Amino acid sequence: MTRFVQLICTLLLVVSTSVLAQDPAVTALVDPAAAVQNNPAGLTAFTVTTNPDGSQSYSVTLQVLAIMTALGFIPAILMLMTSFTRVVVVLSILRQATGLQQTPSNQIIIGLALFMTLFIMRPVFDQVYTQAVEPYLNEQMLFQDAVAVGRVPMEEFMLAQTRTTDLEAFMEIAGIDAVPAGERIPLTVLVPAFVTSELKTAFQIGFMLFIPFLIIDLVVASVLMAMGMMMLSPMIVSLPFKLMLFVLVDGWNLVMGTLATSFGL
Repeated sequence: MTRFVQLICTLLLVVSTSVLAQDPAVTALVDPAAAVQNNPAGLTAFTVTTNPDGSQSYSVTLQVLAIMTALGFIPAILMLMTSFTRVVVVLSILRQATGLQQTPSNQIIIGLALFMTLFIMRPVFDQVYTQAVEPYLNEQMLFQDAVAVGRVPMEEFMLAQTRTTDLEAFMEIAGIDAVPAGERIPLTVLVPAFVTSELKTAFQIGFMLFIPFLIIDLVVASVLMAMGMMMLSPMIVSLPFKLMLFVLVDGWNLVMGTLATSFGL
């Protein structure tokens, strides 16, 4: 869990640093010359130091400010760049298929999807931590190098789960004909393509989950119609049978195993 927190903080720092670097007002604030000119007292807590090799190092105060500012990006990173979307959609469809409106509750579904996401993404997080976060924390790698190395496993995971048709569609919308060899696909193209593929896969899995429950509903409805019980709702009668079927086949184990297997685990 500590590794996951450190990884999230690093991702937040990447996003917030990019945003701050594009803001002219913030650029003037973090420029040492502008800071000295605007602040005769010499307060340079927000500074960017240029290294001999041309790279830049941000002050600790600025890094903390960037992390605190970017806390709002945690839900977006979790939902749009991990397996969370597929898991939570499948679990929601499963709840609808069984006919249970509020059981399991939304809190349980989100919590279960969160820990399933940690389980599925653990190999990717371990690579990011080992290759980027740990060397950066040990001062063996510059921040920019750590970002370049750490984003590779995440991009590889998203590319492995993204359909070619979805990726080509968003590249066409963005006006990108082809990505030259050795260059990365922009995140503005990769992330929406990945989310679209995840939603499609989740709907396919949900369709397969719906079939056995739909058959039970049809059988119960036909029996009730044949018996002349038109006023009795088939949903009330079929619900116990659907629950019994789901428990007898160990449905939760099958669903969780299917979700993990769908990501190649």
